[in-house]
Amino acid sequence: MLQEASATSGNSTTRTRPTSSRCYCGTIGRVTRWVCPNCEREFASANQAHVCVPGITVSDLLGRHPRWVSEIYAALIEHLSSLGPVHEDAVNVGVFLKSDRKFAEFRPRVRSVQLSLYLPYERSDRRIARSVPAADRVVHLINLTSAAQVDDQLREWLTEAFDFNTD
Repeated sequence: MLQEASATSGNSTTRTRPTSSRCYCGTIGRVTRWVCPNCEREFASANQAHVCVPGITVSDLLGRHPRWVSEIYAALIEHLSSLGPVHEDAVNVGVFLKSDRKFAEFRPRVRSVQLSLYLPYERSDRRIARSVPAADRVVHLINLTSAAQVDDQLREWLTEAFDFNTD
């Protein structure tokens, strides 16, 4: 059984370290998760294919970047938390945001944050730097430089991405 505790960011869910190499499955915030016994990251499906890299905390990731990066992240998470349970999978390149499936990626860069949204169809908007078709969805890349850009339009897209990727 997974044990839950609030992480330092107040938004992510962490668990105690497994003490054996068994397959760990459980529900975290109403979302069913499998915990890889090697890297201890959480996934939607048991034995889900992934690159085993150790996760880090959201706080560790954000602590390596200027304050405006944390402000953008806080604005995004504030909205997403109102939609339902969100799993924050922090790794060295950013944070993968998941419900039943990954619906967004938050990747800090030198002069901006690249937000990738997984939507059911291609959107056309000047704020979308690029769209990349994937199997059953389209990844939209949006560059953010301030929390003020997390406006009603972006919150609408976040809601759509969350809903589309939540069963």
